Amino acid sequence: MILMPSPIWGGISSPPPPRGSVSSVHVILASDADWLVDEVVAALGGPETTFTHCRDGRAVVEVVKARTPDLVILDMQIGTMGGVAVTMDLRLDESGGTLPHVAILMLLDRQADVHMARRSGADGWLVKPLDALRLRRASKAIAAGGCFAEGIPAVDEPIIEEVVEEIVEEVVAAEVEVATAN
Repeated sequence: MILMPSPIWGGISSPPPPRGSVSSVHVILASDADWLVDEVVAALGGPETTFTHCRDGRAVVEVVKARTPDLVILDMQIGTMGGVAVTMDLRLDESGGTLPHVAILMLLDRQADVHMARRSGADGWLVKPLDALRLRRASKAIAAGGCFAEGIPAVDEPIIEEVVEEIVEEVVAAEVEVATAN
């Protein structure tokens, strides 16, 4: 995948897909870290995938307005406007009717950032360090309208059932105690 300089938003852009291509995917990638751009393009790149790279988070909304992507991938730190702020900006414009819904994958720096990613309205997130398998899995799920969330502890259903049973037993015992006291 060759990325080309784009004079419009100061990032780089890949060439448009060939005419007649029905399975092309367009990704906006916002990061000021070259190593991260290389890693994402290597993991997700292919003949049917195009990328537009934004080095500044403030430019993402304009890039989305110019060409609605299938997926937006945001680094947690992007120059002067990070991934959380960009996500909230995109969701605000969506709620105002000025932008369509776009699928957003955030790349978090640490586990503690999960709470902010959840509150921002992102469709999914990965906690760094990244690997190609997780990037592909998360990107496919989110671009297809689903979600992908790392760092949220799984709820063990049998434990919940046990806790509910204990609470019911305590309530019944308390009701019996009250009934016998009266």
